[in-house]
Amino acid sequence: MPATTRTTTPALSLTGVTKTYGAVRALTDVSLDVLPGRVHALLGENGAGKSTLMGVASGSVQPDHGDISVGGEQVPVLTADAATRLGIAIVHQHPAVLPDMTVAENIRVAVPAGRMSTGGSTRAWMADLLRTVGSTARLHDRVDGLGVAQKQLLEVAKAVALEPKVLILDEPTAPLGADQTEMLFEQVRKATARGCAVVYITHRMAEVRRIADEVTVLRDGSVRGTSRVADIDDDALLRMIIGRELAAAFPAKQPPSDDAPEVLDVTGLSGEGFHDASMSVRRGEIVGLAGIVGNGQSEFLRALAGLVRSTGRITLDGRPIAGRALVDATAYMPADRHAEALMTTMSVRENAAVSALPALATAGVVDRVRERAAVDEEVRRLAVKTASIDTDVMALSGGNQQKVVLARALLAGPKILLADEPTQGVDVGARAEIYQIMRDVAASGVPVVVVSSDAKELEGLCDRVVVFSRGHVVGELDGDEVTEENITSTVVGAVTLRRQESGPAAESGGGSRLRRLAKGDYAPSVVLALVILALGAYTFAHNTRYLAPFNVSSVLTLLSALAFISMGQTVVIMTGGIDLSLGPLAGLLVVIASFFLVDGATAGTIVLALVIMIVVAAASGLLNGVLVRYGGFTSVAATLTLYIGLQGVSLLLRPFQAGFISTGITDLITATTGSVPLAFIAAVVVAVGLELALRLTPWGRGLRAVGSHEDSARRLGMKVNRAHVLAYVVAGLLTFLGALLLMAQIGVGDATQGVGYTLSSITAVVLGGASLLGGRGSFIGTLLGAALIQQVLNATTFLDLGQSWQYFFQGFLILVAAAVYTQARVRSRRAT
Repeated sequence: MPATTRTTTPALSLTGVTKTYGAVRALTDVSLDVLPGRVHALLGENGAGKSTLMGVASGSVQPDHGDISVGGEQVPVLTADAATRLGIAIVHQHPAVLPDMTVAENIRVAVPAGRMSTGGSTRAWMADLLRTVGSTARLHDRVDGLGVAQKQLLEVAKAVALEPKVLILDEPTAPLGADQTEMLFEQVRKATARGCAVVYITHRMAEVRRIADEVTVLRDGSVRGTSRVADIDDDALLRMIIGRELAAAFPAKQPPSDDAPEVLDVTGLSGEGFHDASMSVRRGEIVGLAGIVGNGQSEFLRALAGLVRSTGRITLDGRPIAGRALVDATAYMPADRHAEALMTTMSVRENAAVSALPALATAGVVDRVRERAAVDEEVRRLAVKTASIDTDVMALSGGNQQKVVLARALLAGPKILLADEPTQGVDVGARAEIYQIMRDVAASGVPVVVVSSDAKELEGLCDRVVVFSRGHVVGELDGDEVTEENITSTVVGAVTLRRQESGPAAESGGGSRLRRLAKGDYAPSVVLALVILALGAYTFAHNTRYLAPFNVSSVLTLLSALAFISMGQTVVIMTGGIDLSLGPLAGLLVVIASFFLVDGATAGTIVLALVIMIVVAAASGLLNGVLVRYGGFTSVAATLTLYIGLQGVSLLLRPFQAGFISTGITDLITATTGSVPLAFIAAVVVAVGLELALRLTPWGRGLRAVGSHEDSARRLGMKVNRAHVLAYVVAGLLTFLGALLLMAQIGVGDATQGVGYTLSSITAVVLGGASLLGGRGSFIGTLLGAALIQQVLNATTFLDLGQSWQYFFQGFLILVAAAVYTQARVRSRRAT
């Protein structure tokens, strides 16, 4: 086979690359040269080593052996951020997007500011960038509300914006429709025209023919051949990819007889994204749903599975069905298997058996022998390649992961199988196996409904195809009519207009703006402010002394201590962690102060005390961060350990209350302007400053990024470990500020006074709308959450309620905050 002719210095050169994971050798002595201005396709089955090789090329994977050169210069150690500086950009198969951040923020994190300075508005530049790649996403949209295709286009947009010297595209068209694919190819052509070298990973041979100049095939981690695309035919490529002859991509069709019973009948089904859709499916039939991505076919399929609300009539085996009964009767395979189908931290067995557990249980207890036997049989029947059914499902290749999803669907014993893009990201060999499995399922009497953006796939697999356009069914093809040409012409020739939405939201932009506000980080702050005002008004109506200057000053002083500690907690929770040690840390700092900041203390002694307190606070945070990121501890385990240790040291130093703080120092800390403590003003200033930093600075965006999606942040070149450790250190320093106020309030060394701040700080953060999963929150919300907690504690006194009511109200506030946040998140996801 002819080799690629080297006409210039390779833009990217990988030589003798080897990478092993334990006993598994992912790459063995792999070499690859990619030339400027050329598209080099990289083919191979799932698990062949393509993504690992490109991980090496983009700096996210460190090879065991091998050399990497960029533009002819050898790079000793290539990291993700170094790759970016060298002009290497990658579009990952699973987009490296940050779900809790907006589209605009995702672009800002990935694209240097200098790239966006075109003399006009930065937002206008970003909007134009999205249009260039065919994305319809809006800059203010939060990414977790985008569909798979829009997330992929955002990933493409970020890479295109960098104008890289080397552009790596890993399965970029898997979730895209025909129009979006064309726009992507246009961007690839523009990139190569300016001298960019493109590595194009795909499973679609037709795309190789259209876009690539050279092709390299990997199998089992080794190079099986390199050739100019024009010099090799598809059969030769297939032999290299799968190591054998592939008899046929699609199994022979077995259309149902004319008298085959109708299993599914859908009449006038309407929902979000589709309207008045009707279709039927007979026993033994595979029916495809075609259309440009985003035209309602995927939403319609979810409605058939009972996963979204819809109106209309669905009958199964002649009986109307809806709700939970519909969910139980169908098996649904989503397009995004990682986000919706797989439990990524669990085994093959657990993933495959989860839907069938009721049938495998006796008296509510799963029979492990029956479970293993059932999963073993299904894994064998579907030819899932796994060392054991107890293997972590993420250790499998994409095709085998998809077979696990299929195994779960079949083990549930469904009456109908619904599959959305069932071969997305699956190699040619596994794809043929999945086609055969679906044909066997249909032949067994279980009808199959498939959504696919690939007209060729629908032609080869389906007995009948229903075409969607703008949410409506615009055509139906049967038998010999099911051809790629007919499907495409029906899709592009549709003239149906999308049904106009009615109601206030459709008449103006107000409804959408209100919904965006409700989903935003500041919605909880608005709610909290209203609740604080309402509770204040109610309490004042029952007791006018509530707004007396002394009470206002006292409440705001108490609030300030909680606010600083809660803001520290917010920083940690933003990363997805939690710090249980902040309360005891505050207590220890007060105890330390009680040995120094006493009457008669000199200026030097005061400075020494403050330095010791700051060092202890920072060291505490550093120890937590190191234990979590380098010691393998969970945040709960690490900080709970330190909680106990700090509390023990405090009690050792001050078994009893002692060491009265100098009144001069406490008076200085609690000084007021009018009835407003200066400490409260400082807390507000710090909260606003941190909020601005969170939104506008690299530190803040990085903090949110690592909490939103750590793997994506790492692939974007962020120092993930450093961000986590720094978060704990900052939390400790903010706790130091809170400890100064606590010290002024109690005026004596007391080892027990700080403990309660741990729970209160977490409560304030939750009330402020932060996600305990990380990536989302607000320091303004935390300040208002702390204010509400302190107000509740104070109001119970003025309303003549017992101390027990304080705990009841705090517990109630936590429940309400958690419930409201959870429901908002669920509704947001359902809407997508």
